[in-house]
Amino acid sequence: MTDQHDAPARLNDLPIDVVDEGAARPTAMSGASALALAAASTLAACSGSTSGSSTPIAGGSGPTPAPAPTPTPTPTPAPVSAVQASRFLQQTTFGATRADITQVQSLGFDGWITDQMSRPRTSHWDWLVSNGFAVSGNVNNNNGFDNTVWRQIISEPGQLRQRVGMALSEMLVVSINGLNVSWRQFTAAAWLDILLDNAFGNFRTLMERITFNPGMASFLTFLNNRRANPATGSMPDENYARELMQLFTIGLNRLNMDGTVQLAGGQPIDTYTPQDVSQLARVFTGLSLDSNDNSTPDRYRRALIVNASNHESGASSFLGATVPAGTDGVAAVGIALDTIFAHPNVPPFVSRQLIQRLVTSNPTPAYVGRIAAIFANNGAGVRGDLRAVVRAILLDPEARADTAIGGNASGKLREPVVRLANWARAFGATSTGGLWPIGDTSSSTNRLAQSFGRAPSVFNFFRPGYTPPNTAIANASLVAPEFQITNEPSVVAYVNYMQGVIQNGIGNDVRADYAPLIAIAADSGALVDEINLLLAAGQLSAATVAAIRAAVDSISATTTTGPTNRVYTAILLTMASPEYITQR
Repeated sequence: MTDQHDAPARLNDLPIDVVDEGAARPTAMSGASALALAAASTLAACSGSTSGSSTPIAGGSGPTPAPAPTPTPTPTPAPVSAVQASRFLQQTTFGATRADITQVQSLGFDGWITDQMSRPRTSHWDWLVSNGFAVSGNVNNNNGFDNTVWRQIISEPGQLRQRVGMALSEMLVVSINGLNVSWRQFTAAAWLDILLDNAFGNFRTLMERITFNPGMASFLTFLNNRRANPATGSMPDENYARELMQLFTIGLNRLNMDGTVQLAGGQPIDTYTPQDVSQLARVFTGLSLDSNDNSTPDRYRRALIVNASNHESGASSFLGATVPAGTDGVAAVGIALDTIFAHPNVPPFVSRQLIQRLVTSNPTPAYVGRIAAIFANNGAGVRGDLRAVVRAILLDPEARADTAIGGNASGKLREPVVRLANWARAFGATSTGGLWPIGDTSSSTNRLAQSFGRAPSVFNFFRPGYTPPNTAIANASLVAPEFQITNEPSVVAYVNYMQGVIQNGIGNDVRADYAPLIAIAADSGALVDEINLLLAAGQLSAATVAAIRAAVDSISATTTTGPTNRVYTAILLTMASPEYITQR
């Protein structure tokens, strides 16, 4: 991480450079130097109950019941402005379009969520098969994986499921780069399909599906995990047992329901011990693929089975529970998952990370507490209802209130993958061949420093508690997870990469449709306002808007290429601006 002792307190306080006067289009680094420093600087520095009445019972003896009170009319929701709709879509999709904004305004926030949760999707696995990737030539490569990932996050109509799916993928991590099996693209696709299929289901079900998923078993090295062998001294692999607790469900320290850490004698209380890990690892022994047939990828889609000869049959005790000796392997896993799911840390631990991925890096304890309460009980006695949790996160006052935009600790750094998808969706990008050949965007020197499904480790691209050192963020005791993959070189790479994408598309295949923008390109005010709405939810400051307009107006609107270059300039400078890079 680059030294940031001199970083300003707020991204929005940083200057924005513009292209040279009279330039026909931005050069590779026009305005990029200050913008790179801006984006690699710090984020903003820190700073009820319900009641009802009983309905009288008709008939029977006794006094005549009092007439029911006149129902209080349900207040009509305030109209949703285009800016409010766009801001909502920054949290709930991979990018706003004009059509999306109109739909949110028509349905309202809650109605839009309901509609999205009912949307079907195309599975990654089925798309790979239907597009010819299940051939023997792909048995030992990743071909097709990046294609299907970019296709879904850009073009699938069920955008809320896609955005929640990415959030879950950064919590329950598998990386195609770390798979030690054949048919890696299909193995990773099956893992993603589980996350997406269960994005609005129950978290307990999701825990079970990922535990029996071949991709997770390969990535966290418990595939073919064997029970202890006293003769050789070998012990079961503890990797999954540890990460299931530490990273996926309960974390390292005991939490209050609002996500704050419980203390004893001024020190955090551990959630589990090394003994808990070693005992839990005994449960995850014997899990194996259900077939030896490697001629097709199909076995990587099916759930693992338990090989009884490799499974630990003795008793295992952890987190205050015991799996009795002789328990069947599948039943033993069920007891273990039930024990973890019931742990009081699960609601605040999972809820806080979902809030971080969708809305803000630094939710208040009150916000976490409200969502954790929904996780613990959705109102109908159900624990772990992700449908209710996601809805509550997105409709919470800390997510929806317009006043949250200006809060010094509000918002989050927009992930690089999301930024590219924002461009593609806002400007109607399509894939000529239908294969979306965007590829691996992991390079931090000439691409995005991030690529969906290619996290460098089980700790994801960044940790939820990461704080860039020697910054105003650290001084304010705040976190900014996405800054773990952000520095000056990576942001310069992003600006340069996006300039090429904006002007030329990707390869000879992925192209945006700028016709609606070219039609208004002569009016720099209208052009910048439209791009500001679609990409930044109208949050560009007046100074930034003026700087971008000055750059646009330096390019003639009357030459053959003038209108197009004005569009290119406005989009690039918007996407490099601090107010865009910070999602609020």
